[in-house]
Parts: sequence; structure tokens; C-alpha cells
Amino acid sequence: MQVSFTAAELLAIAQPKQTRGGTSETVRGLAALGTAGPGELTFLGNAKYRSEVAATRASVVLLPLDYDGQPQPNQLFLLVDNPSVALARFCSRLEQLLWPKPAPGIHPSASVALGATIALSATVGPLCVVEEGAVVGDRSHLQAQVFVGRGATIGQDCWLMPGVILAADCSLRNRVRLQPGVIVGSDGFGYEFVKGRHEKVPQVGSVLIEDDVEIGANSTLDRARFSRTVIGEGTKIDNLVQVAHNVVIGKHVILCAQVGISGSTTIGDYAVLGGQAGIGGHITIGAKAKIGGQAGVSFDVEPGAYLNGTPAMPYMLGQRLEVLHRKLPELFKRVDGLEKLLAQR
Repeated sequence: MQVSFTAAELLAIAQPKQTRGGTSETVRGLAALGTAGPGELTFLGNAKYRSEVAATRASVVLLPLDYDGQPQPNQLFLLVDNPSVALARFCSRLEQLLWPKPAPGIHPSASVALGATIALSATVGPLCVVEEGAVVGDRSHLQAQVFVGRGATIGQDCWLMPGVILAADCSLRNRVRLQPGVIVGSDGFGYEFVKGRHEKVPQVGSVLIEDDVEIGANSTLDRARFSRTVIGEGTKIDNLVQVAHNVVIGKHVILCAQVGISGSTTIGDYAVLGGQAGIGGHITIGAKAKIGGQAGVSFDVEPGAYLNGTPAMPYMLGQRLEVLHRKLPELFKRVDGLEKLLAQR
């Protein structure tokens, strides 16, 4: 699908604080500063690329307010508080044009139980399965091959992409977005060792995902052993993340790719966990804490702390130890030299 935006439409979307120059071109695509050409929009989102702005051939450039350069002929600079946010708003408009929601209704190939409740404004796509007692709320959209288990609930304006599984008795509130392959409500990993065998502990709880949560492709969220696994309002979860049973994640938390959180752990509001961080069970990560990529945490973390490494330690301490670690070979040489000198006396 061909899309285009005039300069006036871009002004309405970006709402810049200042403009410089002008262009007669319509914007038909996006590109990086170094590769953009006429008819394309670009942005300066990282100061390291600042030197590339002067040479870019893009028709429209989103720039921070402190940029003092001038545009080329037939080029428009839009100066905004945050170029990355302005670009995101443009991409949101572009997304609506490229992938509009299908018309409400249930595809003939979908299997919907008689006791399920589907809002008239909702969409149930090809080969979906909606079981007895499930509820799909207003304007929610289930793409192809989505499974909604018995008694599961989907709120308003949710978007479930192909292959999503929402297991029995699990709940999504409003405006939840699940990328392809997300599994909500798989069994928690619970076994007791009895007489030489691993005896399964039934996982009879559920999962609750609150408003405005987004979850990346192939992430898995286990149902609780009892009570609920909870994902708080506004939390964003990347691809391939594992959330174990009875975990409680606060509001507006960021979990980057391949994070693993063990059972019954609590993550405080606004915490950030870097890629491949591993979090032990039955601990608490305080609000606004930051856990670096590949860090291993097996103890409670104070609010606002910044930890890195395995075992995890305060970030600045870890940096100092890394500097000392690099000096160890030279230090050993000096110690050897001192030992030889003392042996000669």
C-alpha cells in the first residue's frame, strides 16, 4: 500500500516547537539519516549521529530543539522536544494506514463456543478457538489462530496477534497487545521430589494482565500455583521473556529480551531489567531499580539500585573491580619481582 504525507499533515502529527525551511515533497517513507533521500522522513535520535544531519538528503528531518544548523533547499526541519517520540507518533499513524483493523465479526473458520461472549465490535480471525465462558470485549481483535481458553477474559481494545494462547481463566484488561506466539497461562514449573520421582504440583491459579501492557513474541507467562501471576499497568515486555508462577510485576516495568524471572518474585514499579538478566525466586526488586544485561540476582534489591554482573553487585563497584581486574597481570608481575628481590637479600 502506497502512503504519503504532506508537510501540513506532518506538522499536525509532530506538533513542532519550531520549523526551518520548507519542502514541496510528500513523504512516502522513512530512512536513516545517512541513507534517506527525497520523499523520505528521518530523525536525529542519538547525538552520535549529529554530524550526519547536514549531509542528509531527506525531505523532512525531526530534530531536537538545540539543533542550530540550517536546512538545504527544499528541505524541512521540524524541531521538537523529543525526535524519537515525534517519530513514534508518525509511525503510529503509518501503522494505522498500512495495517487497518479488519471489520468486526467472526471468521467462518473460527470455532466459538455457544457459551462464549464476543462483543459485536470485536474481530475473531481465521482458525481462532474461543472456548466456553470466554469473553472478548469491545473493539478487541484476534488475528489468525488465537486460542482463548475456557473462562478467559479479554477487555476492550486488545490486539492478539497470530498464534497467541490465552489459557483458561486468565484475564487481559484493556488495550493489551500480545505479539505472535505469546503464551499466557501455561503451567508454572512446580514439582516435589517424592520417593525418587518428581511429582507434579498442580498449578490452579491464573494470570492477570492489566491495562496498556505490551508483550513481545514468544514470551511466556506462567499461571500461579494458587492466586495470580500479575503484570502491572503499562509494563512492556520484550521477546522471549519467561515470567514464572506467582510473580508480581509492578506498573510501567521494562523487561528486555530473554529476561527470566523465577517464581514468587516481586518486581517494583518502573524497574528496568536488561537483556538476559536472571532473577531468582522469592525475592523483591525495588521500585525504579535497574538490573544490567546478563546480571544474576538472587537477593532483594533496594529501590533505585543499579546492579550489574553475576553475582550482581552495585554498578559502580563492578566498574571499579573491572578496572582492577585488568591490572591483575601487571600486579602479579610486580609481586613476582618483589619476591625475587627479597629472596636475593
